[in-house]
Amino acid sequence: MILNRRHALLGSLAATAPLGMAHAEARPVAPSPVLTEAMTGTATPGMAAVVIRAETAEPEQVAGLRRHGRPDLVKTGDRWHLGSDGKAMTVTLIARLVERGVLSWDRPLSRLLPDLAADMRAEYRNVTLPDLLSHRAGLPENHDDIAFFATFHTDRTPLPVQRLRYIKTALADAPVGHAGGTPSYSNTGLLIAAAVAERATGRSFESLMASEVFRPLGMTGFSFNQTPGLDEPCGHIEGRPADRPTDSNPSMFAPAGAMRFTLADWSRFCIDHLKGEKGRGRILRGETYRFLHSPQGGESFALGWGVAPSVAGRKGPALTHAGSDGNWYALVALFPQTGNGLLLVANAGEAMGGEKAVFAAFRSLVLSVADPVEPA
Repeated sequence: MILNRRHALLGSLAATAPLGMAHAEARPVAPSPVLTEAMTGTATPGMAAVVIRAETAEPEQVAGLRRHGRPDLVKTGDRWHLGSDGKAMTVTLIARLVERGVLSWDRPLSRLLPDLAADMRAEYRNVTLPDLLSHRAGLPENHDDIAFFATFHTDRTPLPVQRLRYIKTALADAPVGHAGGTPSYSNTGLLIAAAVAERATGRSFESLMASEVFRPLGMTGFSFNQTPGLDEPCGHIEGRPADRPTDSNPSMFAPAGAMRFTLADWSRFCIDHLKGEKGRGRILRGETYRFLHSPQGGESFALGWGVAPSVAGRKGPALTHAGSDGNWYALVALFPQTGNGLLLVANAGEAMGGEKAVFAAFRSLVLSVADPVEPA
């Protein structure tokens, strides 16, 4: 079982959308010295990064190989698996539906999913969407029945049906905390929120994301397909390309973080959130962006983001997240006050040094993105 395990904080059925959208042709560029150095001493095949400065993305940096055992170099415009960094996108969809009155921040889960109310544990019946999206619903990180989870790799029913099957069982799991209490990171919470959106609209999560978030922001290179083509970067595990069907999470897991994007598309999403803080976002009201970026219950977990006063010795506040399914690693830090940010990806997970390489590159690139923390 491969699940997104990365927490939000840095270092301290209608028609469905197509599985993959055409995107701009990838282009070769000279390898980045920073990324090349960051991969040294690791088994990470390839990396890419984008620096955002004053709400504008700088040219994409790349280095290394798309796939172990093949000569193809990473190119600008390639697609990368973002893991749990996609959670902020799921949250943005939910917020769009709340602004329209389709959903409500205050409505309890027993009313949002009335067909499941009788079978869900009593502890979850009053959970709200902000609880689910800030990891404060008391849910376990993942459903712990590995054999049950594995059945979704071969399930051919519509994805919304699969998600309902998953969460019906997950909502019978014993809670790990109190609803509205101390955060406990949960992929299941995002899957439940997606099922709520699907029930309210009669449309699949994939279709909703494409029409409500991706296309309005000009994101055309997205893919819900977990298996990249031979002409794309591939995730890696155990020293080999992660190209077996069971290497990745099943497709129904997309709301918790199973989507691929070009860095140009990811930048468009992040820049919209940076502008949204100042009331200039394209798809939500200013107060909604600020609500999504606000810590819940006095903690460091916002809705789809972590919030940190500083990152790697650089002054915040910063919106942060890291994501990995074990085959890839992705990291984002945004600094809304300056409009700056940093996005990094690697096509290997922690076991092959992808996390180490990403953090090494982050520590180098962030020096020009954010000011140092002032001495006390």
